[in-house]
Amino acid sequence: MNKVASPNRQKKERIVAELAEKVNRAKGLIFTSYQGLTHKQLENIKKAVKTLDADFVATKNSLILKAIGTKIKIEGELKNATATLFLYGDPVMPLKALAKSIKELNLPSIKFGILDGIQMTSDQVLKLSTLSSREVLLTQLIAGLKSPISGFHRALNWNLQKFVMTLKAIETKPA
Repeated sequence: MNKVASPNRQKKERIVAELAEKVNRAKGLIFTSYQGLTHKQLENIKKAVKTLDADFVATKNSLILKAIGTKIKIEGELKNATATLFLYGDPVMPLKALAKSIKELNLPSIKFGILDGIQMTSDQVLKLSTLSSREVLLTQLIAGLKSPISGFHRALNWNLQKFVMTLKAIETKPA
């Protein structure tokens, strides 16, 4: 007997495949509880993070767990309604957008996150959202490294300038 997969099963398999592709592409995953959010609020969060190289997807826990498979070890269980924030680029900016939504709506609440294979608590994820973007941090680092070199250059240059000015003063001094 030839068994044909039901349309519902095919739909779930397609969703799992899409989620698995997102998991493979993502540098980090943030799991949130979205219970209490209206559809419009959920869509607003999706739009806000989409522009920041991230996706916010509400799905059944069993489907996201199948998509993750054994690629990432999750300690604890996913319970209740869960939306996943997939971080593809710089994680700070999408987390700032999520933190802004949490502050404005008191929802969604962060369950936990995984960034570069390290599981983080909700408090750690929120602390990460307070950092500056990667570009700003790199600029600050370069400025900090450049500052002592510039000061050293000025100190060396000042002595040479002082010496040249003294020679010019001696040259122009009437005998």
